[in-house]
Amino acid sequence: MPSWYDSLIDEARLTALTLLDRAEELTNPTLRLGITGLSRSGKTVFTTALIHALTRGGRFPVFRAMHEGRIAGARLEPQPDDAVPRFDYEGHLATLVDERRWPESTSRISELRLAIDYAPARGGKSVLTLDIVDYPGEWLLDLPLLERSYADFAAESLRLARAPARRALAAPFLDAMNHVEPEAPADEGAARRLASLFTDYLAACRAEQVSMSLLPPGRFLMPGDLAGSPALTFAPIDLYDGNAAPPNSLAAMMERRYEAYKDRVVRPFFRDHFARLDRQIVLIDLLTALNAGPAALADLEAALDGILAAFRTGRNSWLSALFRHRIGRVLFAATKADHLHHGSHDRLEAILRRLVERALARAEGAGAEIDVVALSAVRATREADVKRGRASLPAIIGVPEAGQYGADQFDGLAEAAVFPGDLPESPAELFDPKLGFKGLSEADGGDFRFLRFRPPLVERNAAGLPLPIPHIRLDRAMEFLIGDRLK
Repeated sequence: MPSWYDSLIDEARLTALTLLDRAEELTNPTLRLGITGLSRSGKTVFTTALIHALTRGGRFPVFRAMHEGRIAGARLEPQPDDAVPRFDYEGHLATLVDERRWPESTSRISELRLAIDYAPARGGKSVLTLDIVDYPGEWLLDLPLLERSYADFAAESLRLARAPARRALAAPFLDAMNHVEPEAPADEGAARRLASLFTDYLAACRAEQVSMSLLPPGRFLMPGDLAGSPALTFAPIDLYDGNAAPPNSLAAMMERRYEAYKDRVVRPFFRDHFARLDRQIVLIDLLTALNAGPAALADLEAALDGILAAFRTGRNSWLSALFRHRIGRVLFAATKADHLHHGSHDRLEAILRRLVERALARAEGAGAEIDVVALSAVRATREADVKRGRASLPAIIGVPEAGQYGADQFDGLAEAAVFPGDLPESPAELFDPKLGFKGLSEADGGDFRFLRFRPPLVERNAAGLPLPIPHIRLDRAMEFLIGDRLK
């Protein structure tokens, strides 16, 4: 069927879902919060810490409703969508607190519903239902594919693969792709080989030492129950300009499967989940990108620009709110701020703001509220001044994960004092007007390597329940994302 017909059906379904949501909100005020992040950004940790903070309380001076004592409590409610897995809050919390391990990254969408009992500032009692929608950030990068043909996708993917920063990683795929003829008869074996090599290339780009972010299609790296399906068995190939793919050719097979990927994977995610969000936080492992160098920073900037372009940002008018959800607030968060001394937190935030400034201008022009923050939803370190000779140096102290920089250096049991270094005072020091990104090593004359630390030791109360978990600026994120709905 023509793409305009698919779009019309999607719009009709989306309108129906929005009307159902609005009808429920008449008797049950509800806010749908999307939580996402690219690889290694700490999405599962943030979601777990947010739920724990709302249900257990703690010191959150910036989160006004809790600081003022107007939140009476928050309780877990039954899963709102029977077709979506529940976020395993209890299991992830046990991993953090009992085992002092970071939870495994999730590769699928999940939800959890909280009911927050609070007293509005004007008096009385009220309840806000918070639906948390947790999903991989890589899925966001698929949304622009809805507006792109297979030829567009192939051209952009091959341009990226041939770029200097990726060329070596993509060499096996590019070599195989260069030996295929788009007009050759469709060949399942050739399609599988190319798809496998393309997936290997994407996985190599995501490795920590490379840390690329712009890696669609997102399900290639987290296929789930689609593994091996035709919808995930395609790859970009060079096409002849201006010529339609002959029927039953390899190019026609790739194009058909690309369209199937959009229809069966991307469109349902957009329609059933993403397009129904009210607020969004995007978590970013900026420190790993800084470690990886200029190419990773440039790639991250492009990914963040694409992510924000995918949002239907902007304030809701009464009419648009009735027929469409529109994400009114988006928070970009640089995670793992506890890996730095607090003197560099503002600098980390400034670097993130510089990375998203083009996207910020576009979203703010549409009426959306945007903010950036450097945070740690779970603080794994503490700060101290450590003597080195006559000098006193600011350090962070924590338990580094085992096996870093040599298997014998850290055993994962003993604390270590680490001098993390300082980020540049101005983000401009990382950018050259002519050359683009310079990276930390070039900007500061040193090679920054940020260690990974184990979760902190969390005490329990007399009833055996975990006490509040230490954090950095989790309260600021909570105030921005939901604070206005608790006034």
